[in-house]
Formats: sequence, structure tokens, C-alpha cells
Amino acid sequence: MQEKVIQSLSAAIAKEVERRTQGVDWCETEIAGLDFYRQSAPTSCSVCVVEPSIALVVQGAKAMTLGEQTFRYDPSRFLITSLDLPAKMQVLEASEEAPYLGVVIKLDLAVMSDLMLQTPLTMQKETASDQGMILGATTPKLLGAISRLVNLLDEPESIAVLAPLIKREIYWRVLMSEQGARLRQIVSAGSHGLRIARTIEWLKVHYDQHLSVDSLADMARMSKSTFHHHFRQLTSMSPLQYQKRLRLLEARRLMLGEDIDASAAAYRVGYESPSQFSREYSRLFGASPKKDVATHWQ
Repeated sequence: MQEKVIQSLSAAIAKEVERRTQGVDWCETEIAGLDFYRQSAPTSCSVCVVEPSIALVVQGAKAMTLGEQTFRYDPSRFLITSLDLPAKMQVLEASEEAPYLGVVIKLDLAVMSDLMLQTPLTMQKETASDQGMILGATTPKLLGAISRLVNLLDEPESIAVLAPLIKREIYWRVLMSEQGARLRQIVSAGSHGLRIARTIEWLKVHYDQHLSVDSLADMARMSKSTFHHHFRQLTSMSPLQYQKRLRLLEARRLMLGEDIDASAAAYRVGYESPSQFSREYSRLFGASPKKDVATHWQ
């Protein structure tokens, strides 16, 4: 019975997503933090930074790879990302007749922190796995709230009042789910997860600066070894690897979006050696900067 309800709700949401993504593969909706995605064929792996979010597939299937672990999700499972994480994504199931259709709802950690205070004390003390990315089981209650948020797009005059309320319900459903402990740990004041999240926010802004792990550990109020351990547990990479990934993604954006050459992009994101930049770029994207840009515009 539950499976049929999930299928019905997913199909209804898919219909709305398909209607609003005609001719595009991404749609930023009028509701802040609600985005739609579409692909008409399976894709190869691409590198991206996944923001704190709930990602649902309402038609097709997708995979997200973080470190050595791959998370496959479809209408029966959704992806929870609790930190900004450089990862690799790939659409697995899609066709012209049945395109991949996805919904992403960005998490407002301040709102979730407020909701966290209202969860039962026994749940607040639950321990969670040290992962910044996990899968959750899709439920009719969660899909029902998401369906109401999506349908609110047809009532633009009600978005300002009702969207924040429906989002709170969605966040609450996730916090109370079997995987909610991961998010509760991130938003709990004083937790290791929250401290790592704050250093990641700093790295996102200052990725082009010289990285001092000692300074980041001080910022997180942890010893260097403890900080390094928890950072790797949550992100599947070291702070230095994380910074490199941010730098290379930004350099690629500059070359593709602002028509900047490889050397200029390398210096802009903090590299002192263009040759080192080229080596690390090729390792991540599978082609030299020049070849990658040329292939993109073919």
C-alpha cells in the first residue's frame, strides 16, 4: 500500500517537474531553495559541489559518489547532504520517453537548528555515522509535503506565506526520519559536525588563500589530529584535498563561463604553478584544461 502511494505521489510531482523543465536541464523555481532537474539520457560522471540539501528522484535514477562510496537513489530513496561536499554525480536511468526528473530542496541549517530543539531529548542524544552524505527511505508523508511545496508554484501570491511553513514540515520529516540523526548532529550546538561545517563555510569563501590546517583546527576549536579525523570522516577527503577540489571547480567555471585562459584561471584560484594546476586539473577532470574547454564547446 505504501509503495503505491509513493509511486502515485512521485508521478504527480514528476508531471509538474517535467512541465516546468521543458527544453532545459535545470530550473530554479520561484520558491527559494527549490530547484528542478531533467536529463533525457544517462550521463557520464561529472564533478560538482553538493550543497546541504535533500535530493529526490521522482523519475529515473541517479548516483552520487563521495570518496570511495557511491549513493544510488531513485523514487524509493532520497539523498541527504549535510555539508558542502565536492562529489561526482551521474544520471543512471533516463530516456526521451521517460526523462530523469529530480527535485532538490536546499537545507536552511538555521531553521533546522531551531527545529532540533523541538525533537525529543532521546532523539537528540542518538549517535550517527560520521558521513556528510547518506540515503534515506522515501515516505508518503515526506512526499506529501514536497508535493504541496511544488504545487504552491501555481499560487505565487501564497509563496511568501506558505513556502516557509511547508519547508519547515519537510525539514521536520527528515529530522524525524531514520537518517535524521546525521542532520541533528550537524546542527547541534557545539557538535563536531557543526564546527566542521563552519570551517567549510570559511573555505568556500577563502579557497584561494594559503591553507593552514592548524588555523582551521583552531577555528573549529579542535586539536589538529581531531579536526583532521572528523573532517575526513565527514567529507571523505583531507582539508587540503577539499581546497584543491574547490579551486579546480572554480577554475573550470572561470574558463567556461568567463572565457579566461588556463594560466589566468590558475592564478585567480590560488595556484602559483600553472604546470601543477594542469596536472591536478587533468587528474580530476580527465583532460588538460585546454582540451577540456575545447571539448565542452564542440
